[in-house]
Amino acid sequence: MRKLKVLFICTGNSARSQMAEALVNARLGDRWQAFSAGTQPAAQVNPFALRVLADIGIAHQGTPKHLSAFVDQPFDAVITVCDDASENCPLWPGQGRRIHIGFEDPAAVTGSDDDRRAAFETTRDAIIDRLLPAVAALTAPPQPVGK
Repeated sequence: MRKLKVLFICTGNSARSQMAEALVNARLGDRWQAFSAGTQPAAQVNPFALRVLADIGIAHQGTPKHLSAFVDQPFDAVITVCDDASENCPLWPGQGRRIHIGFEDPAAVTGSDDDRRAAFETTRDAIIDRLLPAVAALTAPPQPVGK
């Protein structure tokens, strides 16, 4: 059976989209292959994103990538994960069902390392609670219409 492909898009491709990629590959990897990209990729994945993934047993080796690297590739779903209205959440010009499931940017949180880590944990948990079921539902068989 062919795995379905999903692309997660955000501006910097350093936190939310990277966590989404890692979580889908780890938890839904039997049916989905996830990728992530951004319009203005950061130099590296945010270390807090990697730490909060490691806390739940996921060793993510992702690197920020520009959206243009994926434009000619077919995807079954393309999901934007930016939520801040003032943020320039990119549009996808390629193939694939377009969906928006936004999350607050944990990298925007300032304060102590504990405060920043807590923001990343909150975003990670929101991705698990909201995004993973939504992606899984994209492959669920159609439900019969009520009687």
